[in-house]
Amino acid sequence: MEKTVVKYLKFLSEEKRSSANTLSSYRRDLLRFGEYLKEHKLNYLSIHNTDILTYMSRMQEDGMSPATVSRNLASIRSFYIYLMRKKKVSEDPTFNIRSLKKEKTLPTTLTGPEVEVLLSMPKTDEPKGCRDKAMLEVIYATGLRVSELISLDLDDINLKIGYINCAGNGTARVVPIYAEAIKAVKDYLEKSRNILCFDESVKALFVNINGKRMSRQGFWKILKKYKEEAGIPKEITPHTLRHSFALHLLENGADLKSIQELLGHSDISSTQIYSEIASKRLKDVYNKAHPRAGK
Repeated sequence: MEKTVVKYLKFLSEEKRSSANTLSSYRRDLLRFGEYLKEHKLNYLSIHNTDILTYMSRMQEDGMSPATVSRNLASIRSFYIYLMRKKKVSEDPTFNIRSLKKEKTLPTTLTGPEVEVLLSMPKTDEPKGCRDKAMLEVIYATGLRVSELISLDLDDINLKIGYINCAGNGTARVVPIYAEAIKAVKDYLEKSRNILCFDESVKALFVNINGKRMSRQGFWKILKKYKEEAGIPKEITPHTLRHSFALHLLENGADLKSIQELLGHSDISSTQIYSEIASKRLKDVYNKAHPRAGK
């Protein structure tokens, strides 16, 4: 089997132009599978559906996650499709075997105090810090996606009535912003934006030090910088602030339908995950606080 695996990987590399990471993953999965077949005296050219199912059970018993087992199945399936094309086998032993359901992981969110610390990090007496403060306040105030945040133009925000027009991601909506975010944007527009951008033709609300529209990567770097300065141990992405926005609204009495509209979710099932996060938090609090919960 090892020689056939080498030929298969060469095929993937030369004809499919597979990446080095893909080739490494396939090699590892298939060699592990080959060791299992050798251990059980099975010929890879004559195994059946039940042999694959038994192997999947073995991987689970060895402590592999559903995602890892499913990836191994995908590697084996791809290998047997190749063998069928080469007429080495007449049937695919993985046929009709489903991947395992992935473990549902809840998204990371920040606590209220963590958000407060993060938002307090930018030095607003500097142009970049003033801009960063405004960006962080707006994304937490509105729950915008990072692509929507950086797509905002000057005309998209109405500071007098406290609303943002968001047309990103195909879900046009109007989102309110709280007073502190309005103040942060006002300060940025009055004190910083004209220092960062001299070109009046640039319509972007948030610009980088070159006076161009802020990029996704640029905002990620800004967020990472303040996360580290705040000493927050969690892995934080721009979407973490979106998740935190939704969860904190729910915890403070907002209904799911309203949160769905604010987030621009087309289906409320996407919003219901925040109910699960809230329930988990409540359970964690109960387990920590109740005198008999730990017994």
